[in-house]
Amino acid sequence: MMAARVLLEVCVETPAGIEAAIEGGADRIELCAALALGGLTPSAAMMTFAGKAGLPVTALIRPRAGGFRYDAPELALIADDISRARDAGLAGVAIGVGGAEGLDVAAMDRLMRAAEGLTVTLHRVFDLMEDKARALEAARTLGVARILTSGGAASAAQGAATLAALVRQSAGRIGILAAGGIRAANARALVEATGVDEVHASCGSAASATAAELAFGFAPADQRVTDAAAVGALRSALDRA
Repeated sequence: MMAARVLLEVCVETPAGIEAAIEGGADRIELCAALALGGLTPSAAMMTFAGKAGLPVTALIRPRAGGFRYDAPELALIADDISRARDAGLAGVAIGVGGAEGLDVAAMDRLMRAAEGLTVTLHRVFDLMEDKARALEAARTLGVARILTSGGAASAAQGAATLAALVRQSAGRIGILAAGGIRAANARALVEATGVDEVHASCGSAASATAAELAFGFAPADQRVTDAAAVGALRSALDRA
């Protein structure tokens, strides 16, 4: 049986995206830059802008594209950006560091201390963990509030069995925030199949770019923007259960 209300988090990268998420009925915003790369750390100015949005905002703190093993200078950058998120008045941060055998617990502990007073989401580095049950327990012990995951699959629908297992394992001790290809058409079935009570989506629609912008590499070929109607449709689908 579904929860009374499934929380909807929408990931955005622009001021217009924030407005669209709010208009559509999002409960929480994940603020990023470069969503086409899976999301990178937003600028300090963008964090400050988002801090005035009137909704809880989580900033993704990811200093570069690629994998999630970070050296000492990169960890220092992440810690500094966590401080900027706090200074901007944001509710939380999404962070994650991978290691040879799962989460890099030592690095995560350092970042958790830097994030004291903020709500921490373990981002989709979790989907690269071979032993997800072990990674969940490590995250819980570290004090992580929720795990953003597709169940280790290309989409949440494909990872539904793993998501359901994670929900059972968590037993309310840590949140499971389902992500990956979630939209109005499949959201209700996913939530009913897995028991998740938080959903993360981009709710984007295609945005056009000029031939010159594409030729110079100023815009990705698959550029998308947050669509208030898509947010609203997803919110309605979750509410109809």
